[in-house]
Amino acid sequence: MIPQISHVPNIVQLVATFLEALKAQGFTGDTATSYADRLIMSTDNSIYQLLPAAVLFPRSTEDVVLIARVACEESFNHLIFTPRGGGTGTNGQPLNQGIIVDMSRYMNRILEFNPEERWVRVEAGVIKDQLNVWLKPYGFFFSPELSTSNRATLGGMINTDASGQGSLVHGKTSDHVLGLRAVVLGGEVLNTQPMATVMAEKLAREDTLEGRLYQKILTRCREQRALILEKFPKLNRFLTGYDLLHVFSEDMQTFDVTRILCGAEGTLAFITEALLDITPLPKVRRLVNIKYDSFDLALRNAPFIVEANALSVETLDSTVLNLARKDIVWHSVRNLITDVPDKVILGLNIVEFAGDDEELIEQQISLLCAKLDALIVQRQEGVIGYQICQDLEGIELIYNMRKKAVGLLGNAEGRAKPIPFVEDTVVPPENLADYIVAFRKLLDTYRLSYGIFGHIDAGVLHVRPALDMCDPQHERLIKILSDEVVALTIRYGGLLWGEHGKGFRAQYSPVFFGETLFNELRHIKAAFDPENRMNPGKICTPVGRNETMMQVDGVTRGTYDRRIPFAVRNDWRGAIDCNGNGLCFNFDAHSPMCPSMKITCNRIQSPKGRASLTREWLRLLAEQNVNLQQLEKQLQERTRSLWTFIGRVRNSWHASKGEYDFSHEVYKSMVSCLACKACSTQCPIKIDVPNFRSRFLQLYHTRYLRPVSDYIVANVESYIPIIAKAPKIFNFFLRRPWIRKFSKNHIGMVDLPSFSSPSLQQVLRGHSAVNMTLEKLEVLNIKQLANYVLVVQDPFTSFYEARLIADFIRLIDKLGLHPVLLPFMPNGKAQHVKGFLQRFASTAGKTADFLNRAAKLGIPMVGVDPATVLCYRDEYKQMLCKKRRGDFHIQLVHEWLYDILSTLDIANNKSNIESWYLFAHCTEVTTLPNTPNQWQEIFSRFGAKLENINVGCCGMAGTYGHESKNFENSMGIYGLSWHPRLQNLPSQRCLATGFSCRNQVKRVEGNSILHPLQVLLKML
Repeated sequence: MIPQISHVPNIVQLVATFLEALKAQGFTGDTATSYADRLIMSTDNSIYQLLPAAVLFPRSTEDVVLIARVACEESFNHLIFTPRGGGTGTNGQPLNQGIIVDMSRYMNRILEFNPEERWVRVEAGVIKDQLNVWLKPYGFFFSPELSTSNRATLGGMINTDASGQGSLVHGKTSDHVLGLRAVVLGGEVLNTQPMATVMAEKLAREDTLEGRLYQKILTRCREQRALILEKFPKLNRFLTGYDLLHVFSEDMQTFDVTRILCGAEGTLAFITEALLDITPLPKVRRLVNIKYDSFDLALRNAPFIVEANALSVETLDSTVLNLARKDIVWHSVRNLITDVPDKVILGLNIVEFAGDDEELIEQQISLLCAKLDALIVQRQEGVIGYQICQDLEGIELIYNMRKKAVGLLGNAEGRAKPIPFVEDTVVPPENLADYIVAFRKLLDTYRLSYGIFGHIDAGVLHVRPALDMCDPQHERLIKILSDEVVALTIRYGGLLWGEHGKGFRAQYSPVFFGETLFNELRHIKAAFDPENRMNPGKICTPVGRNETMMQVDGVTRGTYDRRIPFAVRNDWRGAIDCNGNGLCFNFDAHSPMCPSMKITCNRIQSPKGRASLTREWLRLLAEQNVNLQQLEKQLQERTRSLWTFIGRVRNSWHASKGEYDFSHEVYKSMVSCLACKACSTQCPIKIDVPNFRSRFLQLYHTRYLRPVSDYIVANVESYIPIIAKAPKIFNFFLRRPWIRKFSKNHIGMVDLPSFSSPSLQQVLRGHSAVNMTLEKLEVLNIKQLANYVLVVQDPFTSFYEARLIADFIRLIDKLGLHPVLLPFMPNGKAQHVKGFLQRFASTAGKTADFLNRAAKLGIPMVGVDPATVLCYRDEYKQMLCKKRRGDFHIQLVHEWLYDILSTLDIANNKSNIESWYLFAHCTEVTTLPNTPNQWQEIFSRFGAKLENINVGCCGMAGTYGHESKNFENSMGIYGLSWHPRLQNLPSQRCLATGFSCRNQVKRVEGNSILHPLQVLLKML
């Protein structure tokens, strides 16, 4: 039995009193003070970890004004505040020990749009890609780019003055901010915009906070103008954090406070709204992917490419490329970046041309390619090949791969992982190649591996040294390497911060600014925040205060993780290895990961959130000297006892009375997971939440009782075959209102589907498929077995969609083959989902024995439901030893049909050109990304057209959607993606591969949709 975890850092009374005062005065947002909520906000995409005191989620600028006003009441003047957006920063900008003000949950509205003047007004929590999806129909986009664009907020981009691919043309975020609405402590609202300097001087004479701010900034920036011009490097990626240079226009006639706030990292004010300049979408885009046999030569080739007037030049080294090849993302680009025969690609430059003049762009590409051809023939400059990508879809796929490369580095083999801390240095592009040679030499001195990617046109490369942050020796290298990289970067005329802001690295500011200009930053900080209460420790401290800055060798996630025993860390790597990249926060409702996060907007309900809570749970158990490995082993051997049961009853009773246990917070996060497994493939780190979730549930329930619904779900495969023999009787009772009410209120299950009537056995009575047994097949020779196909049953289609299995049998018949329906054997998926791991191991072992026996026949074995078929490939391999799992392989319908496609004798009748629409099961399409393409080829072979519809999760996920506590979220998830897609298509032409999906559609829409195989049957 696991112990109670009752001692965790509690909220301090002053903070609690502040939150009460806030609510009393009309705060409409959310407040969060639980340990779980604060833990989730203690990390970002960096290596650091700081536990905040509380979290606020305002709904409007008015809420933020209220926060800032109440904060200045005398009782609360020691509290500190830190604004937060998407949490995608790599340098700890949103981490602090005070109160976090998160703009991302509610302040995500697009407020106003003016296409004639080319601007849009947004709230700070709007995500970059969300804005661009909204703008696309109007022909515009917000042009500053970054790799985390599908979860990074515009407020975060503004606060770090973010930039990325294409910055030579499009510049940084600050170049596109026309004005800001910002709230300073005290509650005053600033509305900034460019203005004539004489107007700014007039404002500066007013006795208001705004006037005093203008006076300070005008005076300081004007007096130090000569030094500013001297110190600020002439780079595309200029110094961030109070941009003293661009406050004035070059002719000093225009003044803009906006430039001070851009890159300020929340140290001056809360940014709540922004007026942004938008750019017309280019009519023509092309990519040239240039392949090299040397990464150094790929870098040295950059000036040659930039001279071709490209929009951007992105580069990847072999480390990143090889990690991408192992990821699901590679299937989408493998035809766009093919191997070069007899060569090894050690570097890749992705060169983009974009604009409105197609003829000019084609000329530029032709000229570049002619030069590349000559280099290939002459074997010069490392060029070994190139490919041109002309379609927008392919271009986006390549950039998606490039963006995912950031997270993929965290999936490198071994305990040492490439991490960000000196990763966005910038030097003049002409110095880049020599600089990187010196940088790599430095890392080689410490015998460190690393990954490199970046923007060579702008002189920015992301170099991520591989360190094991659980190793104190490696952790010490953070400061040592940072010091040496600072010196190296200065030597080559560059900056430490090229695009990701300063964060914990601001301690090096005096080295680059010089003491005089650094003190000017402190004066500006003092004008906005004299008491150092806004994100203290970042950028600088105000004049008159002596608090220390955050340090690059501050407290990291590794500081806490190393307290977990090595064996446990290794055994729970699925949770430990999460590096915080946050791809699971992707805003796109049509992407499969993560449905619970999408519907709740609560990061506790995300793979990153669940991994973070699990890590802390493991650490807290380790503090109590709990040997988890021994406990899990004992669970396999131990039988149930009365005393254990009594203990669980007692503990559950105390829990119902409010007794605290951190395990409850972890449990709430885990049970909201749909176990769809999208994270196990979509996450760059392959964080397999369902795997460690099931282990947690097993351990949690050693201390606490399970709900009744868990037992009903886990045992479904034992009682369904019995019930299905009398479907009419049970369906009659299932339809009774009082039964439904009882089920909802006392069992915790709703909308249970009806059993098939007639049953599968009744439908197939007399068919050879049910008369042929395994024993009869085992006496046949290889030639006699040649045309047989074994159909593997699952508990869903066999007992709830008998007609579908019968149709599959008939399809096999019509293809001239001999179907054999194998006896139903429990799969155990539901047991795994609910954490009944001992039962699952027993079920899996028995079923594996049977399927291995069938596999010896050497004939195809095919299953219909993706979730259960893929369980054989995943959970069975995790649970059973290799020998017990065996080599049996169950194919899905499309895999089997695709394999035999060339042998089929089918009349190809293309008279019917109306499309069919495929809604693929989320687990299936994330595990087998080629599924839609294979179905399309199969339909084409049958003379039909099939279009793939990109959707997220349907919200059913096995029995998840049938559990009362999940009903609202299940319906909400369906409404995010499936419902709007189906509303725009003829339902009778829509197809779904998953039983759960078809079940959910029937429940919500009131009509059934078919499995693709049923359409194929009708065509024969």
